[in-house]
Amino acid sequence: MIEKKRAEEAFYTYTSRYDADNVMIRHKVEHTMRVAENCERIAESLDLGDESVRFAWFLGLLHDIGRFEQVRRYGTFIDSVSVDHAEFGADLLFQEGLIGDFPAEALTEEWLRVLEKAIRLHNKLTLPTDLDGPTRCFCNIIRDADKADIFRVVSELPFEQRIGTSKGLIREGEASDAVMDCVREHCCVPREIRKTRFEGHVSHCCMAFELVYPESLRIVREQGCLSRLLSEYDEDGNALWSERERKQLRIVREEIEKFLELEGNT
Repeated sequence: MIEKKRAEEAFYTYTSRYDADNVMIRHKVEHTMRVAENCERIAESLDLGDESVRFAWFLGLLHDIGRFEQVRRYGTFIDSVSVDHAEFGADLLFQEGLIGDFPAEALTEEWLRVLEKAIRLHNKLTLPTDLDGPTRCFCNIIRDADKADIFRVVSELPFEQRIGTSKGLIREGEASDAVMDCVREHCCVPREIRKTRFEGHVSHCCMAFELVYPESLRIVREQGCLSRLLSEYDEDGNALWSERERKQLRIVREEIEKFLELEGNT
């Protein structure tokens, strides 16, 4: 069984190699620990047993390990202009031997296979259809746990920090019909059709449609970050978007509320 204290110490030892004054590094460390906690909570809700719960936590701890080296080498979290951080992290761990820096000796070959697969797939738009039951379960756990905390990250960080670039690189404007079709169909927005800053915002909100487990929905409701993302106004009553964009955001909010109510009752 994974020893949490040793694993945490190994994680902090690894991340200490990077610039702690870099806000992107600091936020990614915080994100990682929250995702690990979310994974643990979701796994506990599924009554998977102590070993599986500890494994789920460990998966959360390692899911974004590629982010740190991504920032050091490329100075960005944008995969499209650097590397796929999930593939990169899995390669660092299992091809370049980074997994040896962590207390994974208790894991069987099968556990290690699931760990690598779940890390590689945690950021993909959809999962392959041929996954076995345990692999699909842990893939869903890490994807739910990650999305739940991304709502927090997106709601708390300024736009420039969370995407690692400037607003000038994404044009202003309302969401296209293709993006709004995704909203009405209750699915995530593919990266390639997002062209505006508002479409990026809508795509973050639409991650709610991909949540699988009831406990994930409870986490999202409790933290309240998704509700803030769906607000048309800031705390001072100032409009956050144009009139047309606010109208579209109301549609997004209605569809997400409909989805959450339906899923919460299943």
